[in-house]
Amino acid sequence: MFKIIQQTVRTGIVTTTYPATPADVPAFFRGKPVFDFERWQDARPAGEVCPTQAISVLDNGDQRTVTVDYGRCVFCGLCAEAGPDQAVRVTRDFELATHKRDYLVVTADYQLNPDGTHGELLGVSTREDDVETAGRTTQTAIHKLLGRSLAIRQVDAGSCNGCELEIVALNNPIYDIERFGIHFVASPRHADMLLVTGPVTRNMELALLKTFRATPDPKVVVAVGACGISGGIFGESYASLGGVEKVLPVDVYIPGCPPRPQALLHGILLAVGRLAEK
Repeated sequence: MFKIIQQTVRTGIVTTTYPATPADVPAFFRGKPVFDFERWQDARPAGEVCPTQAISVLDNGDQRTVTVDYGRCVFCGLCAEAGPDQAVRVTRDFELATHKRDYLVVTADYQLNPDGTHGELLGVSTREDDVETAGRTTQTAIHKLLGRSLAIRQVDAGSCNGCELEIVALNNPIYDIERFGIHFVASPRHADMLLVTGPVTRNMELALLKTFRATPDPKVVVAVGACGISGGIFGESYASLGGVEKVLPVDVYIPGCPPRPQALLHGILLAVGRLAEK
């Protein structure tokens, strides 16, 4: 026992101070890709290499609409490598959690050149204003109901277990999610929140629905990772439904493949109104 105490004293405090202070993210971490729509000469190469069709290109006469869906993005970085114009840059930003699915979608309209490249940028549109209003309303309501304590039931609805590894890390001494009064429970009957991963396989659809019904009101549903938001790399097929919202109403979306522990923590705190939306 004395040796354990000695080792503890030598080690010191290892728990991260995030979100009180910025997260210490490794230099090699691939986070949110940022698009310089003004410089982007041609979105077609990036759209062709994107494994989840997160970048789509639609031509209509002499105009082109480019849609970027962060809910489908797996942060692979292939889009940044596809174009010579360096208009796509991979950042280390992971705080992408949001109350609204629409906020994860950005659309840019271009005038087309005769050779098929982008001409004048006509406009870039997001739903940020609508999302912030809805987010504040949701946060206030949930915070009144749940207070500062939260019980989570995690549901694997067919994931590859990448998200599960990051979720498990929330309970280690570094991230220590219980310091926020948040803990994981074994039964949905004891839960306030369902943390759902995976594209929702058809074999898990009924189990997920039963879990939701067994969770007492008020309850919050969080879709984790690209698979939980849009089906991710698995997409929608004979075997998968293509996302949690195809089965349950979703309150918060946490993008990533998989989202790192800080991203999960950011999304969970956002869901219960204890963190402001970016």
